[in-house]
Amino acid sequence: MVMPTHIVAVGGIVEDEYGNILLVKTHHGGWVFPGGQVEVGENLIDALSREIKEESGIDTDVSYLIGVYSNTGIHKGYDGVTDIPTKLMLDYVCKPVGGELCTSEETSDSRWVAKGEVLNMVIAPAIRTRYKAYLEFDGNVKYMEYKTEPTFEIKLNRTV
Repeated sequence: MVMPTHIVAVGGIVEDEYGNILLVKTHHGGWVFPGGQVEVGENLIDALSREIKEESGIDTDVSYLIGVYSNTGIHKGYDGVTDIPTKLMLDYVCKPVGGELCTSEETSDSRWVAKGEVLNMVIAPAIRTRYKAYLEFDGNVKYMEYKTEPTFEIKLNRTV
């Protein structure tokens, strides 16, 4: 039997004491909340803290899970050749505890944005959908299945 391949990723909606949200501008995806792939042998919380620090310079405490997402649409990566498999993403709310805004190899900008202005900056449909789930969070974790290629489509939307 061939073992399935999935990418596991984490995303952090970092909200400061003034209600501002941390966004980073990526080279390929525009403005997003920080996050990325979990490395081999790494737990989810450590991966998220590492990704936020790498992409923005901000140290965080990971507070609570708000959403689980499956991107089940297999598509070509940025190189146009490599197939990107199913991706499982887990979004958490985080609080900043230190650090200073900076950029990285993956980001060209990082900034604090008023909560109500985030959707004016984020254009990727999947990121917008996940941010809306944060805004609507009522204590119940959201589960969504979607595909991003060739067009964004939500295939399943429920709480778990």
